[in-house]
Amino acid sequence: MDINLPEVLDEVRAQFARYEKALTGNDVAVLDELFWDSPHTLRYGVGENLYGAAAIAAFRAARPAVGLDREVLRTAITTFGRDFATTNIEFRRVGSARIGRQSQTWLRTPQGWRVVAAHVSLLEAA
Repeated sequence: MDINLPEVLDEVRAQFARYEKALTGNDVAVLDELFWDSPHTLRYGVGENLYGAAAIAAFRAARPAVGLDREVLRTAITTFGRDFATTNIEFRRVGSARIGRQSQTWLRTPQGWRVVAAHVSLLEAA
């Protein structure tokens, strides 16, 4: 298996950058687009477990659009072959000392790269 083929890595980096911009800018349409439209998609958040694209979209639509800015502290992106990738970041919300972690599993679909599973968690303050 080919790990981190440069052209595939560039594709995933570009989609991940779109995701990050949409997340901090509360662009719900782009966020919904970038999650696989399937009942098999899941997102475990800091305070919620969401199963299926419809539940994820409903969460995004109801979420307050304040306090979304964050500083990305570390990023790790790995691609496996041409159609599968993981993205992981450590982040800190602006004005907070707590470190957050976000993991995503991406799959190339006929519609493009989509998040099929995601997890967000916060570490306890030191």
